[in-house]
Amino acid sequence: MATEQKTVKVQLVRSTIGCKQSHRDTVRGLGLRKLNSVRELQDTPAVRGMINKVDYLVKIV
Repeated sequence: MATEQKTVKVQLVRSTIGCKQSHRDTVRGLGLRKLNSVRELQDTPAVRGMINKVDYLVKIV
């Protein structure tokens, strides 16, 4: 009866230099540090909202 958690892989493809501070904080909140770093996160509405906020910096892999 193990319920499979849906996940989404996110990769940082653009630098946060010159971005708003709130967008930098959002990228860090997603767990992304360096350029091209990838994180596998649970697919929740909160995570989706964070991805949508910085969609010009990240790519879903």
